[in-house]
Amino acid sequence: MNRSAFSLSLLALASAALLCGCALGPDFTRPTPPAADRYTADTLRVEKPNPNDKDAQQVLLGQAAEGDWWQLFHSAPLDQVVQRALAGNRTLAAAAANLAQAQELAAAQAGTLAPQVGLTAGAGRQKYGAELFGDSTTIPPFTYFAIGPTISYTLDYTGGMARSVEQSRALATYQQQQLAAARLAVSGNAVMQALKIASLRTQIATVEAILAQDRENLRLVQVAFDAGTVSRLDIVSAQSQLASDTTLLPPLHQDLAVARHALAVVLGQPAADAEPVELALADLKLPTRLPVSLPSETARRRPDILAAEAQLHASTAAVGVATANLYPHITLTAGGGVQSVKLSQLFDRDSTVFNLAAGLTAPLFDGGTLRAEQRASVDAMRASAANYEQSVLVAFGQVADSLQALDNGADQLQAQQRALAAASDTLDMTRKGYNEGVVGILQVLDAQRAYQQARLGYVRAEAQRFMDTAQLYLALGGNGADGAAVADARP
Repeated sequence: MNRSAFSLSLLALASAALLCGCALGPDFTRPTPPAADRYTADTLRVEKPNPNDKDAQQVLLGQAAEGDWWQLFHSAPLDQVVQRALAGNRTLAAAAANLAQAQELAAAQAGTLAPQVGLTAGAGRQKYGAELFGDSTTIPPFTYFAIGPTISYTLDYTGGMARSVEQSRALATYQQQQLAAARLAVSGNAVMQALKIASLRTQIATVEAILAQDRENLRLVQVAFDAGTVSRLDIVSAQSQLASDTTLLPPLHQDLAVARHALAVVLGQPAADAEPVELALADLKLPTRLPVSLPSETARRRPDILAAEAQLHASTAAVGVATANLYPHITLTAGGGVQSVKLSQLFDRDSTVFNLAAGLTAPLFDGGTLRAEQRASVDAMRASAANYEQSVLVAFGQVADSLQALDNGADQLQAQQRALAAASDTLDMTRKGYNEGVVGILQVLDAQRAYQQARLGYVRAEAQRFMDTAQLYLALGGNGADGAAVADARP
């Protein structure tokens, strides 16, 4: 084969690459989110401005949060905790590695669409049997040398290979959304554990203040007993109250230790080596204006919804792959080079060789395997569509729950404020009556117990507002920046 003939063979393969037909199977279309304009059936109080309470939270429906969602709390210590978690979390590192793997696999799959060019070379010793060419010809053993390029191309006239590339890219998009979901989960866990630590530290400080009051009560009762104005029973009752309130501390310290250990895991550090995060509720500012995206926008930004969408895309492409397998596969191959029995003559003009071939493989009978696989791929696509719809419904339900929690949380905090004020007034009047000899020690202890419960309840209600706010933005998908970037980059 001369150079012109070999060039013609390469031209034939390149021309065949341009003859690919339409891709079989359904084309993927992004699902349309539900056309809902709100999350809850009834308008919540947090959706209305409250001019009488400047600290009241208000939901701004249809607006998007700017920047990272945890920055709404305006806390530098909290921001540092989240940044440490994003930098050191092992689950996030694994998700990033999974994405890199999926992207490389997609690139590898895309390479199959191009002609495959290789180089072969060899040397050997050959001897033919006497009966191969008859008695009249005898070929003695000989040594041969050969070298030359090879090229092959699978004619993707059904689009099956293109669908495979589309599927692998969709799976890479799925892993990218899994990475975004992992980032959201890590930042959410870091914030929630930090808020829990702040709440528990405040509760511990509250209990310690209550214990200080118990000790002061015991001291006053002891003074009154020494003066002969109260009985021994008053001292025992005051001691009992102090002992009872002391039992509140160990569970709080245990919960604080567990929260710190959980945060250490999120930060990617051993619990024994983790730096303590001494965050307090006073370090946080409760956001009063809460931008909340519309349901249709949330469906385009939550990583888990976008991951389900990518799975649907991959399942749709898999239908095309399975459909293409029902048709014949055509492969074009060509090869060329030089062969010689003498190494010194290997690159002579007369040593040139070539081959050009086309191969077809068609399924004739497979026991129904290919048809069953094609039907199974359609079923898988329908399952992915249902999973996507379920992901959207779950997301909307979570946002609705968070909005309702904010509404009820505001009522709970107001109720706790009133209860705390009433309990404080009652305790002051009861103590004054005890000093005047009007009431007994049991009434003082009852009033103190009510005050203690009201004070702890207020601290917990205040901390819950922070947690409910964080939960709302987790349900909304964070700030959605990563998800939007993935959507724009979809193949």
